Amino acid sequence: MRFIRVHFYALLASILACIAVLLVIPLLVRLSVEQFIVPESSAPPAQVALVLGASVVRGEPSPLLAQRADVAVRLYRAGAVQKILVTGDNGALSHDEVTPVRKYLLAAGIPAADIFLDHAGFDTYSSIYRARDVFGAHSLIIATQDFHIFRALWIARALGLSAYGVIAPGATSSSVDYVREIPASLKALWDVLIHRAPKYLGPAIPIEGDGQRTWY
Repeated sequence: MRFIRVHFYALLASILACIAVLLVIPLLVRLSVEQFIVPESSAPPAQVALVLGASVVRGEPSPLLAQRADVAVRLYRAGAVQKILVTGDNGALSHDEVTPVRKYLLAAGIPAADIFLDHAGFDTYSSIYRARDVFGAHSLIIATQDFHIFRALWIARALGLSAYGVIAPGATSSSVDYVREIPASLKALWDVLIHRAPKYLGPAIPIEGDGQRTWY
């Protein structure tokens, strides 16, 4: 009986230690970059506003995605950025997170030449890695929600980018979004530590050029 109790307590201690690690890493990620979260009105000048992918509903940006795009529009109009890079998953003909945002930005009056699309931003790490290595961005402002922005900003800073974040206001995010950030933060840490390369890189598309060549 004593043998069973000892092993039970050892197992319990191991489980609690794992839970502690799971909770501490997202907290450390948050604390390490919170100084780089800025209001829209005081966003520093940067090359590009990065609109990270989210779901599309019946060919239109979901509310979360539209909120991110709206931040990019306001940053562009204010002169804080010269270009907007929309990144997301377009790995199948039936799933396109970027073209609907391009149409949304065009309807908001953003010139087509200043809208760049990344069709192979399959996750946050890949999107930011490709922003640096494919599009040649060295400074950016990330537009996304509170639950997502700390991880995204940490990845960008870890990859050597001069990055700031602006929280997209609007609809309240669900508790599931915050819980999902726990394993996502662990994955981000692993990706950075092993220097994971995205599934696709491809030829360079300089962000200083004409974005119309990236919309197809």
